Amino acid sequence: MTQSKQALKASLSTKLDRVINDGLQLPGINALENKAAFVEQLVESIRRVEYVAVIGSRAISANRADPSSDFFDPIRAAVLMVQAGNLEEASWLVFLATHFGKASRTGWLLTRDVYGALGAGYNWTWPLVSTNPVAMSQWIADNHATLKSGGRKFGNHRKYETLDPAKSNSTGEIIESYVNWVMQHGSHIGLFNHALMRPGADPRAAFGMLYRSMGAVKRFGRTGKFDYLTMIAKAGISDIVADSTYMAEATGPLKGARLLFGGATSANLTTVVLEQYIQQLDSVLEVGMQVIEDSLCNWQKSPGRFVKFRG
Repeated sequence: MTQSKQALKASLSTKLDRVINDGLQLPGINALENKAAFVEQLVESIRRVEYVAVIGSRAISANRADPSSDFFDPIRAAVLMVQAGNLEEASWLVFLATHFGKASRTGWLLTRDVYGALGAGYNWTWPLVSTNPVAMSQWIADNHATLKSGGRKFGNHRKYETLDPAKSNSTGEIIESYVNWVMQHGSHIGLFNHALMRPGADPRAAFGMLYRSMGAVKRFGRTGKFDYLTMIAKAGISDIVADSTYMAEATGPLKGARLLFGGATSANLTTVVLEQYIQQLDSVLEVGMQVIEDSLCNWQKSPGRFVKFRG
């Protein structure tokens, strides 16, 4: 364990003590083992959030953005596009990564083969899709049997999605709804700037506005919207900042919040009260909504013993 990690753990532990001393009770971490596990989850979440900044500080191979390469990675590709000034393609890659997710065994294979049109000699880039989303939807319909074979899988958070055009809200329909959402403002940057430049808006208010408006994208519930928008921020595409954990629509994070602030996952605490407590907590921890949301979700699965969880 590095000294920096030790120092971070010590700092977070001290800050949690300060939160309690300031009057906000955290019965879920009264037990020392619970507190230790929660601190470990905070550290893990901070590292996951910082991951994109870390890869952006290093040289990124062009292969990461090439779907014909085994090294294709849509997140690294998005960061590479940001570095090249192509924020539209970066945003599209973030969407694809969020929608398909990273499968535990085959990684980004499904995203890679959709984006790269199964090696047909062209890629489904944003200029192509934004001008004719129905064409991509039809291509997925024509190739969905192949795309479901060869170990191609959605990630765990997206495991209920379908490529089958015969089923409602299939990937093709989702992509069409996403393009329609973005193109209301002509581009991704037009969309993000519209939220940031409204009278009285700030990065947090802009995040909330985008989160609510993203309800127009089919099959993007709380997790999808939250993950997409936070990655847009982490990749450096827009200066939005998560304003809430959106606890009212959560499952795992909601259980974690009730355990932390109420002592049990079934504690009778409303989501409004929990959001107030989370804001108080972060005013001291200063780690941000994404870290708290992620930490609570993972910690409640094993509150007395730290276990690494991957999405």
